[in-house]
Parts: sequence; C-alpha cells; structure tokens
Amino acid sequence: MLLKNILNEFLLELEIKNYSKRTLKSYKNNNLLFITFLEKDFEITEVEEVKPIHIKSYIKFLKNRGNKETYINGILKCFRAFFKYVKDEEIISENPTDKIGWLKEERVLIKTFTDSEVSRMVDIYKGRDYMSLRNKCIMALLFDTGIRNLELCNLKNKDIRERTINIKNSKGKKERNIPISPYLRKAINRYASCRDSFFQNRNIDENTPFFLSYRFKPLTVEAVERVVKIAGQRAEIRKEIRCSPHTCRHYFAQAQLRNGLDVYSLSRLLGHESITITKRYLQGLKDEEIVEMSMKTSPLMNLRK
Repeated sequence: MLLKNILNEFLLELEIKNYSKRTLKSYKNNNLLFITFLEKDFEITEVEEVKPIHIKSYIKFLKNRGNKETYINGILKCFRAFFKYVKDEEIISENPTDKIGWLKEERVLIKTFTDSEVSRMVDIYKGRDYMSLRNKCIMALLFDTGIRNLELCNLKNKDIRERTINIKNSKGKKERNIPISPYLRKAINRYASCRDSFFQNRNIDENTPFFLSYRFKPLTVEAVERVVKIAGQRAEIRKEIRCSPHTCRHYFAQAQLRNGLDVYSLSRLLGHESITITKRYLQGLKDEEIVEMSMKTSPLMNLRK
C-alpha cells in the first residue's frame, strides 16, 4: 500500500480521535518528510518495503544536519505512532520502529525566570483599561498555575470556578483542576468585571471564551506569546532566557518545588502523563535551593510531639 495513502488514513483516524490541530500538523509534516526521504534515497513508496535500516538512515541524516537528540526523538515518536497504526490495521506484520531505540538525550538544565524577573513582568501591565487588565490576568494565570498556552486560549467562562479552574482541552485529553490563589482571584475578578463592561453590548454566556481579543474574538496562542514577549522586553529579562508562555510554566514548576510541593502533586497540576517528565524540573534547581528545601523538611525540626 502506498505510504502517502496510508498516512492520509492515519491522519483521519487522529482527527476522529479529536487530536489537536498542532499535533495533527506535527504527525503529518514529520511523516511526510520521511516519506520524501524514502522516495529520494531508496525509491520506496510502499509501506511494506520500509525496514528498520531505512529509519536508522533517516536518523543519521537528521544527526548529520545538526539536529539534537530531543528533536529527533520527537520525530521518532511520530513514526512510532504511524507504524503502530499500520500494524494494527494488519497492513504490515512487523512494526519497523520496534527495533529502533530512543536516542540518549543530553541532560539539559531548565533555565527560567528569577523571582525578581517574574515580579517585574507581572507589574508591566499596570493600566485600568481592558487590554492592560486582560494581559495582567494572562501573566498571573501563566505564572501562578503553569497552564499551557493552548489550554489558556481554550478556557470558557464556565471553566473558571470559585476556587479552581477546570481544564478539559489539555494535552493527552486528560481533564484536571488547578487552584486559584487569592492573588490570581483578584486578577481574574478585575479582568472579568472590565471585560463584561467593555463588551456590554455583546452576548457573554458560560460558553464564551474567557479571554477575548479587542474585537471579541477568541485569543490565539500567537497573541498570548506576544503578551509574554512584550512583558519580557519591557522588564529587561536576561537575553539567555526565552520569554514565552512555556518558560512561565517552567518557572511555576520550579517555584512549586522550591516551596515544598512534592513531584507527584506537581505532575498532576501540570497535566503530565508521567512524573518522569516532571522530574526534569528538579535538575534545574540549584544546590543552595535544595539545601534550603531540606531545612524546611528537617525530620527533627518537624517532630510531632
């Protein structure tokens, strides 16, 4: 069967399962590039012809282009899902990716904002107008909950509750609740009040997106990225730190660990499928921060008499 035909079938299956547009695009592009490589270098067009050696050749090709192990593993993940589908459909008897191991990734320390930088970024949007209050609320939500950019954009009014925020459209399709601190509640209330007044001639109900553009449109991930980037520029954040919503998520994770939250609970708040992913944030903590944490949890200082 032609690789391109079965790929279209695979993508349709993912669409039926409600995979996000971003995930669909990633699976489509990465597998298409591999198919093009097979046609050009090996004259292979049929899925039954693909062997482990061809996948290894492509991995070598990517490494020679200077791609990092983490990037290549991400592509390999797309191949695994595709060929698993092909085998499940009984088009092939053996999955060629079963004999391909993950590349050993270089241990990378996650660098994020300092407390001082976060304080400056949150204070950038000081105005009382709609855009300022909205952007300040966005910054507070990113830093105080670790919410993903797309999850923030998908929030509806009904998802914002008294003490928690309900996240349904999350990565991995797992629903979870994240807490609303008093600080965040204040930012949410101020924004929601201003928004309702600003759009008083519009119909706002429980299914209306919580964050709206100036023209009453749902926010895009690009718009949120701009909000964070502008805050970073105005707050004069260090050049080596990428000012993005995901870096805000890194800060949330490391701050929670520094403040004593256990890895398992943090993993649930972040919506991770495994605590293995969450453990990466521990590697980014400095030795003096670990010492400070251990002082708070000293067994003898916490004896229950």
